[in-house]
Amino acid sequence: MLPDIENLLKLQVADKEIRRLQDEVAELPKRVAAIEQKLAGTKAQLERAQVAAKGDEAARRKHDTAIADLRGKISKYRDQSLDVKTNEQYKALLHEIQFAEKEIAATEDKILEIMVNADARDKEVKAAQAELKDETAEIEKEKEDARQRTAEDEKLLAEWRAKRDQLRSGVDADLLRHYERVSKFRGTGISEVLDHKCMGCQVMLRPQTYNEVRTGQHTVVCDSCQRILYFNPANEMVALEKSDIKRPRRHHPKIDAAQAWYFRDNYADTGEVYICLTNRRGQASRRVYEIHTGRMIGDILIREGDYRHAFPEDISGAIRLNGDWGESELDAWGAEAPMVVLDALQADLEAARYEMTHRASAKHEAPVPTEQAAS
Repeated sequence: MLPDIENLLKLQVADKEIRRLQDEVAELPKRVAAIEQKLAGTKAQLERAQVAAKGDEAARRKHDTAIADLRGKISKYRDQSLDVKTNEQYKALLHEIQFAEKEIAATEDKILEIMVNADARDKEVKAAQAELKDETAEIEKEKEDARQRTAEDEKLLAEWRAKRDQLRSGVDADLLRHYERVSKFRGTGISEVLDHKCMGCQVMLRPQTYNEVRTGQHTVVCDSCQRILYFNPANEMVALEKSDIKRPRRHHPKIDAAQAWYFRDNYADTGEVYICLTNRRGQASRRVYEIHTGRMIGDILIREGDYRHAFPEDISGAIRLNGDWGESELDAWGAEAPMVVLDALQADLEAARYEMTHRASAKHEAPVPTEQAAS
């Protein structure tokens, strides 16, 4: 894996942790505000209970005053009745006395009702006071925890920011700008490639792009989401094992076919290449193509006899692939194989590699990339 990629992976971890801590620090004041709002609600409940109790007490005093006034009127009416001279006057005063007595009875009923409710009001006030006391202690503890957590987060933020600055210095400036630009809009700037797919946007990669990421010779960007791509062989094997039941059986090329394609990962100074060997009229021809660009390396080499005997050094240790294009097509390609051909070969190469690794795992042996294993 390229050093820039390794540093970017660590940088992405740092960026995620910094964002998490920043969100947590920003959330803590909201949490404290919610705690205080809860306390304010309990205080308001206590105040309502106290106001209701005071209102009942005021109403009782008002009723007591009304009763005293009515009794004063009754006493006055009775004194007046002693001085009346006619029945009509006496009856009128008696009527006033009876009315005042009814008013006193009704007012006393109201006082009794207030007295019955007073116990309930008192219980409400005491319960609200107890709840306020408990909540105040609990909320003060929560607020102190929030303050401590904020202090810890601020300390961690400073540490992670220092790590991030150090990691940034180890990444190419242009690559870092690309990473940060994509991270700003996507949330992440680098993504793993797993089973031919960018795990950031879940879009399948073209075989050539996938192979470029696997080789790790230079940085590759996802065409869909613009994230920088990287490959982890260990995770790829886990994904392949999980998808084993869905993977169709690979077709094996015929060993005696007139044309054979091979993959070599160590061809001269070029490295990874595809080799096309063809038998025609007692002669064997060889074409070599660079796997990423399809550029033909060198000239067409022709030797006498079958390609197995004419080019044994190219076959030994190579992976046999499926491929069969006519001589006229090969000639029409000229100095560069078409992308559709490269994609087809790459897809078959991945299937062959998986098959070899799966077989070796079943036998508890390391895979040997020979033509016989692939065939």
